[in-house]
Amino acid sequence: MAQRFNKVLVANRGEIALRVIRGAKKLGYKTVAVYADADANSLPVREADEAVHIGASPAKESYLVIEKIIEAAKRSGAQAIHPGYGFLSERAEFAKAVADAGLIFIGPDAHSIDKMGNKSASKIRMIAAGVPCVPGYQGDDQTDETLVAEAIKAGLPVMVKAAAGGGGRGMRLVFEQKDLLAAVQSARSEASNAFGSGQLLIEKAVMNARHVEIQVFGDRHGNVVHFGERDCSVQRRNQKVVEEAPSPAVDDALRLKMGAAAVAAAKAVQYVGAGTVEFMLAKDGAFYFLEMNTRLQVEHPVTELVYGVDLVEWQLRVAQGEKLPLAQEEILDNRFGHAIEVRLCAEDPLDNYLPQTGPVLRWQAPTGEGVRVDTYLETDSAVSPFYDSMQAKVIAWGEDRETARQRLLKALDETRFLGLVTNKDYLHAILSHEAFAGGDFSTGFIGEYFPQETINAAKPSARQIVLAAVALYLDDAHKLREQHQIDAEMIGWHSSHETGIDFKLKCRSAETDLELLAHDGHLFTASIGESKVVIDVTRHDAQGFAYIADGVQGKAQIARNSDALWLEAEGNTWCFIDRTLAPVEGPAAGSDGRLLAHSDGKVVTVHVKPGDIVEKGQTLAVLEAMKMEFQLSLPVGGVVESVGVAAGAQVRNKTLLVQVKPV
Repeated sequence: MAQRFNKVLVANRGEIALRVIRGAKKLGYKTVAVYADADANSLPVREADEAVHIGASPAKESYLVIEKIIEAAKRSGAQAIHPGYGFLSERAEFAKAVADAGLIFIGPDAHSIDKMGNKSASKIRMIAAGVPCVPGYQGDDQTDETLVAEAIKAGLPVMVKAAAGGGGRGMRLVFEQKDLLAAVQSARSEASNAFGSGQLLIEKAVMNARHVEIQVFGDRHGNVVHFGERDCSVQRRNQKVVEEAPSPAVDDALRLKMGAAAVAAAKAVQYVGAGTVEFMLAKDGAFYFLEMNTRLQVEHPVTELVYGVDLVEWQLRVAQGEKLPLAQEEILDNRFGHAIEVRLCAEDPLDNYLPQTGPVLRWQAPTGEGVRVDTYLETDSAVSPFYDSMQAKVIAWGEDRETARQRLLKALDETRFLGLVTNKDYLHAILSHEAFAGGDFSTGFIGEYFPQETINAAKPSARQIVLAAVALYLDDAHKLREQHQIDAEMIGWHSSHETGIDFKLKCRSAETDLELLAHDGHLFTASIGESKVVIDVTRHDAQGFAYIADGVQGKAQIARNSDALWLEAEGNTWCFIDRTLAPVEGPAAGSDGRLLAHSDGKVVTVHVKPGDIVEKGQTLAVLEAMKMEFQLSLPVGGVVESVGVAAGAQVRNKTLLVQVKPV
């Protein structure tokens, strides 16, 4: 068969762009990256054979502009476009525009995306195809009154869901009738801002269920197959945190049954390429259609590792017009072992998962048997405020689930991501939990075992605080020695008796004063509270040090940016601010009545105007950052003096949004 294309443009960024570029180059294709301002020097741009600039950093000015993507393909001579996931990947108008331009869309046809892109319409179609669906309402009457009434009719608890889009946005789980109206209005607002459509549907909530999805694949010769299931039950705010294949809750008989339903769903829309049919799996083994993702999924690596395939290669082959490389029976016969993936995100679990942006002081991916890392991160790169908070995927395979779990825990231990707060420790805690290890859990796992109050209780140990002081001492000594060519053995030397060094270290909101006594530059003692800590440093360099404490040797990894020291030691990562010589801090943020943006982002709405009387804790504005909405309030009440922004404004971190005169 003659090739339809030999140059592929990847219409995406970050780790998925790099994944597709490398997959295409492996097969001999020339590759083209597109990039916005923020990604000009990114790894995907550098690894592609060619790259085309498509605009400013906000996605709506670059990655979401169909005309710019197609123009980039024409300018570079690419005959095919791979959308990755997110951005334009599930936009039927994009697939149609690509085809109308005489280019090849590496994904399903526009009509398939259109039929499955709207959850309400796809659910109606699945019911007609005989695919089990959750009872609820998916009608055209979208008034608040109708949606509330239909929710009551379905029976609480219910899930209010955006008909367009995904990723947990525009979704609300409602248990009480009194909360229905607010949930509908909030979900509609979030959906409108995220997807450009406020259409909602109502579904009866299937409680204590698992989220199990089936990977399907179709070609243009009428063949559709499935690759078994992935379990994505560990979720937060309906966003996946951990994914694995196969599911601990699915046996061979159920796998065939769910696979057949997924294939029927794909055939109902003449599906071509990679797609995923998502189900809720109840305790009794009943399963219900949720939606179909008409693209490659974030979690596709676990399927690749368990079934021994390259799904990007399959996408390229199908786009060339080839038949599927394997038949259904061959695919299922190839299944071997278990794989688990975690999403490593720049977000702060101790601050309601607030997205984090800024420079990456140190990145180091783990290696080892069965370990895979998909990322675009590099030391000295930066996490931008304009895109999703997920920065890497860490995956481990093993002959069985427990081997995969242990390998993934070890891989996380060996992952270095310093310079921003991340969810690495949180992921490690999830994988270590006995309920996860046992495999018996539901989508309520995080809510049950990791409530916010439990997460917020985490704090550095006395020894970790002392290790931070030791790190600062060693780092300063190392720099001094380099600047003045001082011999290493002179570190810690005293001309008279040993004198303690005072430190004032701040970690999050807590400050600690301590005195560190250095003996011969390697043995340190400190009293902190009721604890006496002794640290014997056996070796050190700019990236950390090895030490002995209580007869056990440990390792501390560090990165420093001015007064901020990032310390990874004894299973935790903390950022300490050296306030030893800093002036006294002022009052708590917001107590002066100034509402500031907590990160770079877009103002979704402002709820107040000058002259309004507001209460302490009242939502004054809503800010969208990294695809999430945050309701901003002040710790004081008073009268609104001024409003400095309007809905739709793009703002930087610390921008003054609202000024309130406290009373």
